[in-house]
Amino acid sequence: MAERRVLYGDHRPYLVADTLDELVGPTSGVITLPQRLDWSEQRRYDLDDPRELGVMYEVVLRESLDPDDLRRHLNAAMLRQVWHRLFLPRRVRDLWEGRFPELTRAA
Repeated sequence: MAERRVLYGDHRPYLVADTLDELVGPTSGVITLPQRLDWSEQRRYDLDDPRELGVMYEVVLRESLDPDDLRRHLNAAMLRQVWHRLFLPRRVRDLWEGRFPELTRAA
C-alpha cells in the first residue's frame, strides 16, 4: 500500500481574509511589496500589466501572515477578475474558495 506524501504546503499556515469587502488595495500603478512578502529582486509590480498583477497577487496570497497585508495589497474586484489565472498552491485555493465560493464562479 502506497503512503501518501506529506507536503509542506499541506500544513503551512495560509491567511484568508474575513471578507472580500476588506480588500481595498490599488487597481493600477506600480506597487512595491515589503520584503517580508517578496524577498526577490523584483518586489515592484506594475498593476497595469496583467502578468505582473497576477504574479503580485500570487505572492501576496501565498506569503501574507498579517491581515493588513491582504487589505493593503489586494483588491476584491481585481481578485475576482484574475482568480482563475492565478497559479496557487492547492491549499491556498481551497481555503479561499471555501470561504468565498463566489471566487469559483468569478471571471
